[in-house]
Amino acid sequence: MRTLLALVLSMVAGGREVAAQDAECVRERAAMVEAIRAYARSRVNALGPDGLSERVLDALGRTKRHLFTSERSCSIAYADAPVSIGHGQTMSQPFIVALMTELAEVATDHVVLEVGTGSGYQAAILAHLARKVCTIEIIPALAETAARTLRDLAYDNVSVRLGDGYAGWPECGPFDAIVVTAALGEVPPPLIEQLKVGGRLVMPVGAAYTSQQLTVVEKIAPDKTTTRTVALVRFVPFTRSPK
Repeated sequence: MRTLLALVLSMVAGGREVAAQDAECVRERAAMVEAIRAYARSRVNALGPDGLSERVLDALGRTKRHLFTSERSCSIAYADAPVSIGHGQTMSQPFIVALMTELAEVATDHVVLEVGTGSGYQAAILAHLARKVCTIEIIPALAETAARTLRDLAYDNVSVRLGDGYAGWPECGPFDAIVVTAALGEVPPPLIEQLKVGGRLVMPVGAAYTSQQLTVVEKIAPDKTTTRTVALVRFVPFTRSPK
């Protein structure tokens, strides 16, 4: 009887701890969204005077970022800072995730490609906005973990693929928007080929281990694009498969 009572009391205590953590995460997440909203208004050059759209802010508010980290810590997950996810990779700070999502101009009927799944957090944000998200990760452990997390959280419109994202994912496209979450000195030509006319590609362009230019490429005709730089950023290098 004592053993059973101890078990019940332990389960009750555990449930209270989970509920307390959930409440803390709700508060931390709401504070993060408001901080990003305020900061975005000061980034007129990148976003215009209106800042971030309510659709993007709502996606940030609905996505449980702490569940995409190994620590599951609310204070770490919802700080506006990158988070290490192992294997030399990071989950970008929330403002940068929001900025890249905003620049991609994702609509509800869009098919979106993400190159560099990482933890799966950026894919989850995109999934709240698009009809379908196809995301590629080259590191097997990250691809497996992200796919499991996204599946467990019922992101049914996200497909995860293990592979070299330089070549894109032709079978899943063409794409209305492409978001690349690692730095490379050039925009991969296959990604431009898989981008629809009128679509946008957002990625950091520049050398590894230094500041890069967050770049927006818009495809205005089958063989013509326009390019503009938005802000200085610092991303991990784009990883390729060995040749």
